Amino acid sequence: MSEARFFTTTDGERIAYFIDDFTDPWRAAPPMLLLHSAMGNSDRFYSWVPGLARHFRLIRTDLRGHGRSSLPPPGKPLTIDRLVDDVEELMAHLGIEAAHVSANSAGGYVAQNLALRSSGKVQSLALVGSTPGLSPSALEWLPRIAREGLRPFLADTIAMRFDLATTEPGMVAWFLDQTAKNDAAFIARFITHMTRLDWRSELHRIACPTLVIFPGGETVGAASSYDSMRANIPDVTMIEYEHLPHNIADMLPDRCVADILAFHRRKFGYPAA
Repeated sequence: MSEARFFTTTDGERIAYFIDDFTDPWRAAPPMLLLHSAMGNSDRFYSWVPGLARHFRLIRTDLRGHGRSSLPPPGKPLTIDRLVDDVEELMAHLGIEAAHVSANSAGGYVAQNLALRSSGKVQSLALVGSTPGLSPSALEWLPRIAREGLRPFLADTIAMRFDLATTEPGMVAWFLDQTAKNDAAFIARFITHMTRLDWRSELHRIACPTLVIFPGGETVGAASSYDSMRANIPDVTMIEYEHLPHNIADMLPDRCVADILAFHRRKFGYPAA
């Protein structure tokens, strides 16, 4: 995969991004943004890149406070609007007027709000395990994270995220090592803010074709929110991965990519089968 590049936001944060493009050089490749989950970073899409970068100019970014992007100081406001600003400023930095957006979990919160605020910039949404806001029950994690640390907490509750009967132990260990690199205090701020958001009443304003891939055994988001997405997003395709917990983007990357590509073929006529 590509090496990190950086740009500086209007409020002074340094944001990392990556471009993966293995499309035919004589074709105009459509851009696709990839937005990762909370506690993750763009490396979590390592298994998505081969299938998608053959057909799209992929732009993966580390959300502020995650991965190689800078960590905002404790007193700096953290809002969904600022996270959307970061994506819009990255698009402007790269000269991208509109893009397809594929996103996992909290990255999908940012993607949905980008589509609500700047519909002309979002050609399509592919949301994987991403509800319209984080369940307030996630606040129950915070005392344990503060007391135990991110890795021990996630290791103890790993069955909320992975089907341990079908997931390689190496994947689980890598996930835990990745999440342990985050700043726990920033993650607590991030989770707290996300639990205060609920835009179910705004879903009808998402104007672009939207794919929602959701886990049938959702354990992190509010599972009933997927019903709201089905009922209220005008042009929505729903695909359930039955019985699985939250981290379907990690557990079944090839299936996710295949479903995203099939969605694009149906809605846009590309990529070719």
